[in-house]
This record gives sequence, structure tokens and C-alpha cells, in this order.
Amino acid sequence: MGARGFLAAFDAETGKELWKTYTVPAPGEPGSETWPAGGDHYKRGGASIWITGTYDPETHLTFWGTGNGGPWFGDQRPGDNLFTSSVVAFNAGTGQIKGHFQYHPNDSWDWDEVSPPLIVDYRRDGRTVKGLVNVARNGYLWQLERTGGKINFVAGQPYVRQNVFKGLDPRTGRPDVDETRKPGTGKTAEFCPSLWGGKNWPPAAYSPQTRMLYIPANDNLCTQLTGEAPKYVQGERFMGVAKNVLKMVAGADHIGELQAWNLDTGKKVWTTNMPSFNWGPVLATGGGLLFAGGTNDRMFRAFDARTGKVLWEFPTGSGVAGVPVSFQVDGKQYVAVQSGWGVDPAKMQTRMNLIFPGQYPDVPQGGAVWVFAVK
Repeated sequence: MGARGFLAAFDAETGKELWKTYTVPAPGEPGSETWPAGGDHYKRGGASIWITGTYDPETHLTFWGTGNGGPWFGDQRPGDNLFTSSVVAFNAGTGQIKGHFQYHPNDSWDWDEVSPPLIVDYRRDGRTVKGLVNVARNGYLWQLERTGGKINFVAGQPYVRQNVFKGLDPRTGRPDVDETRKPGTGKTAEFCPSLWGGKNWPPAAYSPQTRMLYIPANDNLCTQLTGEAPKYVQGERFMGVAKNVLKMVAGADHIGELQAWNLDTGKKVWTTNMPSFNWGPVLATGGGLLFAGGTNDRMFRAFDARTGKVLWEFPTGSGVAGVPVSFQVDGKQYVAVQSGWGVDPAKMQTRMNLIFPGQYPDVPQGGAVWVFAVK
């Protein structure tokens, strides 16, 4: 939309705005040198925030993920374009930006990295790392380190098929981009994962009991994208997309997955393939269970957290793209989730039906809360 992203804080009692920090710097501010010099491009540079961030009481920092740049194609805004497609650390009291890590500079793939990183400590090389862990839309699992300011790179690796990054700088984590896989203005490129990413906004989950991270992933999808120069009109889309085609990898037998990763070893422990693509946020419980929906068969499922085995499933009235929650009343545990299908899951359903006509019929939109008692 040609927006300039920001984070703002308000007094909970009065509603008064206490501070406001933009995620695209103005000329002269730190990071402004990563944008084209001159003009007012920063006013519509993107880096919007979709998802509520996380907070670290030890450092009084709050961490937020940011979206991609505007318009979509990086050759129209040369430079790294801070603080797009990044995690940004803000001082919760003042709004001052204290640190950042950019998952990929000069985004041209619509890989908004809006998910906030999980504040999870893990073991690496014989020491405990005060971690920030993000399952990124660009198809990489990032293990970072939080400090009182700077965010340090520790490790990164693909968790789905990824053909854009040829590798990462072992010191900084900056990706080495295959330019043939980078679309631009009048330039077509095909890349994996698709613009919906290896994981989109649905949150992953971590269990301190198993020390595993659980990822609702989509593999084997790619996008063919061509850009054009858009005209900025206030209130209208400012993307510059001339052609956008979703493709499935030839010979692939599935898309959706639920994955489990051991953060101490950096290794994947198990993968459970899903019957369709997966838009299911994950809930990990102290009872050794995972709860998630996300598939177009309308099922809500319980999985064994250690093995990934499906232990239970229930057909709801729609697709489950909502975030499950668990709560207790009078000593009885319940799990609740919203069942409702729309926006990106519905759009992916439509695109898949173009690839495989008739195999992906419409899912009822729904809009109900389902509550289950845990026996």
C-alpha cells in the first residue's frame, strides 16, 4: 500500500501515544544509507509489522518482525533497505532501536519476515546461547543470539526446498543470492519456496519439555514472478507485479508438513506429511501433545510431540487457520481453536486448483470457536 512501517507505544490508562518509531529510517537516521539517496522513497518503503512481538524482561527489549519493501522489486529501491525483512530490537520504554538482524537484504520475493523470533535459550558449542529463533518465510531456520543491544548471528539452514541462497556468510549470516533467482522490473525469475514462504504468519511452537521446535511448513512450492514499475497512488496497492504464477516441484508428492527440530543440535528430528498444504499454527502442551489444524480437510489434530504421530483428529466446520489455546477451568483442561478459512489459505486453495483442476474444491469459510476437553 505504499506504507511506512512503524511501532508505537500507548499509555494503557489514557490511550496517549508515548513513542513512535518508524521501521524505515528518514534521511540522516541510522540505516537511511541503505535506501536510494534523495527523494522521499522512505515514506512508502514498507517494512510493516503484522504480528505482535516478543519481550525479554532481562534486557527490557522487545523484538518485532518486519515486512518486505515497497514496491516489491528491489531494483526499484537499490540498497539493503533497512529495516525491511528483519527482526528489530526496540527499547520497550523509549522505542529506540537497539539492534537488528536482516534475514535477506533488498527483498524481491515478497518474503515478509513478520513473525517475531521466539525467545528460547539453546546449547551450541558447549555454551548456552540466549537465543532468538525464527522460522522465516524465506525458507531458513535462523538461530540468533540476543544481547542488551546487538543481535548476533549463530546459525541458519533451510528447512524446505530453497534455491535462492547459495549459502550464508559464516560470520554475519548474510545470504549469497543467486541473481538468476531474483525477479525484477521486466525480469522473470522462478524461485523456491514460493512467495507464501516455507512458513508464513502461522506461529511455530517450542516445547521446553522435548527441547524441540515445531514448524508448520509448506515445501515443494515455487513462484514465477515478473515485476513492473508501479505508479504510487495513495490508498491503492503499491506492488508492481506484472506476472505471478504458483508452481509445484515436478514429482513432489506432498506440500504441507509438520516438522520437529532439536535446537541444541540444529538437526531435524521428524517430519509428518500433511494431506494438503499447511496453514496451521501449532500449540505445544506440557502433556507431550501438539495441537494444530491448517489443512483443507477441516481437521483439527493432536500429535505426539516426540514422534509426530497423529493421535486424534476431529472434522470442524471449516479449515482451521486459527491459533489454538489451552486453558483450565475447575481443574479440567480445555483446548479451543477458531475454525475459519479465508485470505491466504483460500487464495492458495484457488491457485492449487489451477495447477490441479478439480482436486482443490472450495472450503466453507466458517467462523466458529470449537472447544475440546482433554481427558
